[in-house]
Amino acid sequence: MSEMHVLLIHGFGGSGPWHWQQWLAAQLSERGVRVDLSTLGDPDRPVLDDGLAVLRRRLDAVPADAELVVAAHSCGAALWLHHAATIGPVACRADRVLLVSPPAPEWRHPDVQGLMPYPVDAYSLRRAAGLTRLVAGTGDPNLPVYSAHSLACALQVELDIIPDGEDLNTEAGYGPWPSLLHWALYGTVPLEDRFGSPAHTAVYVPDRLRPV
Repeated sequence: MSEMHVLLIHGFGGSGPWHWQQWLAAQLSERGVRVDLSTLGDPDRPVLDDGLAVLRRRLDAVPADAELVVAAHSCGAALWLHHAATIGPVACRADRVLLVSPPAPEWRHPDVQGLMPYPVDAYSLRRAAGLTRLVAGTGDPNLPVYSAHSLACALQVELDIIPDGEDLNTEAGYGPWPSLLHWALYGTVPLEDRFGSPAHTAVYVPDRLRPV
């Protein structure tokens, strides 16, 4: 049985002590899972080239026979999409990727350099990972629900919408998130909210997303 290696990609501002990425890293480590939550450049002033360089060094360090699981939040999801669009043919390929609350493609911030807009390329995404899933919250000022649906359709991935999830960050109450732990360990879907309540899921079929 191959070793599991979980790579957590933080977003704009990093992952503070109460963020779900920190909680998830601790939960996985307690279970003997190797976890990488590296700082990718300056979290408060992210630059695309700096973040890509660190991300690819971390990916190069993953054992060739490991099961690679990636969970990226916010601008970290945008970074993964840039990575997917520019990887070479022999690059490390993830088994599963979760993109959590990426900003909408039209989102901009003066302290974020080069990450926006990010590539929306379904073919590249499939080359970068076996399975990719998108999860977003209602009330997210950086990713309205209609934008989340459009993005999932363009990327040809399944989408989970978490009611009242907002940016799915510390401010929205997403420290402990049992459903995400189950996904990381077992690939369990759909992603539920932090209380275990059902989410709205849309499954990609050609030319549309079908609610299930």
